[in-house]
Amino acid sequence: MIVPDAAPPRGRFPHLRRAGDLVFVSGTSARRPDGTFVGASADAMGVTDLDIRAQTRAVLDNIGRLLAAAGGGLEDLVSVTTYLVGMNDFRGYNEVYAEYFDETGPARTTVAVHQLPHPHLLIEISAVAHIPQKTAARPSPNEEPRP
Repeated sequence: MIVPDAAPPRGRFPHLRRAGDLVFVSGTSARRPDGTFVGASADAMGVTDLDIRAQTRAVLDNIGRLLAAAGGGLEDLVSVTTYLVGMNDFRGYNEVYAEYFDETGPARTTVAVHQLPHPHLLIEISAVAHIPQKTAARPSPNEEPRP
């Protein structure tokens, strides 16, 4: 599923993929629909300032919007995998993550990676949510199925 008004994927893959009651969220970043990045700025000399806290907040908010398109929300997450460009950002990421989840939240894995698809990205998160499908009314066992 491609979600309208979300940053378009940077390749041929969906934002979300449903398999029964599970919804798999593709790796999501702090990229806005217009292609700019939350938590990334550059001064007049071209020196970049990257903010892991702002990017973490934006990633989790983006995932929440994607899940809303599938009828759920962050409370439906059962597992997240976080990719950080540098483990020096773990503390800031962890602080913001704790604003969204506690020990009853999703299972979590955090790994360091060499780089992400854009040099302004510090973090990307993929996730799995449990969002039950709406079931259509089924005939009772004694009722004849309709053609």
